[in-house]
Amino acid sequence: MIMLDKLRGLLLVLLIACCAGGCATSGTPGDPFEGFNRAMFDFNEGVDKAVLQPVAKGYKAVVPEPARECVGNVFANINDVFVGINSLLQGRVVDAVSDVCRVVVNTTVGLLGCFDVASKIGLEKHDRDFGQTFGKWGFGSGPYLVLPFLGPSTVREGIGTLIYTNLDPVWADHVRTRNVLYSLRAVNRRADLLEAGNVLEEAALDKYSFVRDAYLQRRQGMIDNDGRTSALPAPAAVALNAAEALPRRLPAGIWVDAANQRVVARAEALALPAPRAEAPRQALAGIVVREF
Repeated sequence: MIMLDKLRGLLLVLLIACCAGGCATSGTPGDPFEGFNRAMFDFNEGVDKAVLQPVAKGYKAVVPEPARECVGNVFANINDVFVGINSLLQGRVVDAVSDVCRVVVNTTVGLLGCFDVASKIGLEKHDRDFGQTFGKWGFGSGPYLVLPFLGPSTVREGIGTLIYTNLDPVWADHVRTRNVLYSLRAVNRRADLLEAGNVLEEAALDKYSFVRDAYLQRRQGMIDNDGRTSALPAPAAVALNAAEALPRRLPAGIWVDAANQRVVARAEALALPAPRAEAPRQALAGIVVREF
């Protein structure tokens, strides 16, 4: 595995190479680098199955849920600093002030962000980043691009990621500290998505295109909804096709439309009708991606 301090340079090289047309092309609309992307997707999948997934399972088994939630909240609190910056860059001054207040409240009363006190007192959480800001400014997304270790992206989002990693305090100058913090964030996030990953494995006919379409939908949804997670459809809005029902029960995680290979919403565990024996494992009426 390459050192984390080399990742930004590798990201920059890939973005330049793909912008210059150095990647193999395909006829898929929006995905001209499909050959390269599929190879990189398989590489990331291999790393995930060999390293990240087993570590995440062990981490989840050992670390109690309140502690994992605390870790996730701390990193989310750090990210809220950049959410505030992007709210301001998008001209949403009121939201930027709210984002700053979230950081102040959660850092102090919430013990460095361990507890999300801000949400409990009505300060809405937004989801904005540099790639979204470029989209709001009118820059096109550019081709879909799978980045090593980082996963789904586009040229525009990749440039936003490059800016973020150069400003992210988790990328500390002290190499050991940086590696520990970055690894903890990645493992904690992966642990939260273990059950959702199982749903994807079972539902996707072509996992690569499934993930690609879900990612592109989510990114467009973030721009269309101005980074307001509350503007996305509630999980309860997902409609079932009774004739082609999914299994009796799905774990909490990501609902999918297997027929169209799309992630459509995030939902809590929900009991479903038993499927008919002859019915294919399909069928959620799609809306907008809520989380991936």
